[in-house]
Amino acid sequence: MFDIKIDDARYWKNCVDSIVSLVDEGAFNITKEGIALKAMDPSGISMVSFFIPGKAFSKYEVEKPSTVGLNLENFSKILSSSRNNEQLTIKDSSNRLAIEFIGENSRRRYRLPMIEVKKEADKEPKIEFESHIEVKSDPFREVLKDATSLSSLIGFKTEKDAFRIVAKGDAAELEEEHAGNTDFVKKISVSKPSSATFNLEYLDRIVRACPAGNSISLSLKTEEPIKVDYKIGDAAVAYFLAPYMDST
Repeated sequence: MFDIKIDDARYWKNCVDSIVSLVDEGAFNITKEGIALKAMDPSGISMVSFFIPGKAFSKYEVEKPSTVGLNLENFSKILSSSRNNEQLTIKDSSNRLAIEFIGENSRRRYRLPMIEVKKEADKEPKIEFESHIEVKSDPFREVLKDATSLSSLIGFKTEKDAFRIVAKGDAAELEEEHAGNTDFVKKISVSKPSSATFNLEYLDRIVRACPAGNSISLSLKTEEPIKVDYKIGDAAVAYFLAPYMDST
């Protein structure tokens, strides 16, 4: 049994968007400490790990741990109806999630069926990353947009004091080099030069929910999955994306 209240309904919509960008169903594990979710995308090449502590909510009452499986696309559609200055409550009710939006002079209620999620994600991959880069979200999204006009793939390379981005297409090639402590790259830490290539569409979906003005952390190891993580208020979201491997 749980009874949870959020003062800003749209904040919770932003949190759910960070998950639904990759997966269409998942199981929230609700405990006294907070709400967590781990899920693989249907293709199996990416994973999302989400956690928001109980302190992020204005009301957080959890009698015992619960697992709530939901169709996240449907959940997101309901949350899209949130309006400015509305509060949100979520409760369990007869194998359904009771959702209520509370405005100054109005209330709106939904009941979303809980589902049995086919398979929860495994634990996060254990990778000893060689490079850590902290970038600013807005210019990073611009770089991904520029690369998308040329290619479906993007390559990241690191050296001691440099972060390189490469995208190659039939029409043209893009290569950028950035040092640390700039308007784009806030920090670079490299124990060993790293290089890997990733699917651009997935990276775009991964960073889509990051709030404007926030930082995004990228962790790299040569030809290993990249870890991308950022904060949405008190919520922490991390993604793992497998590298593109040329089969030719």
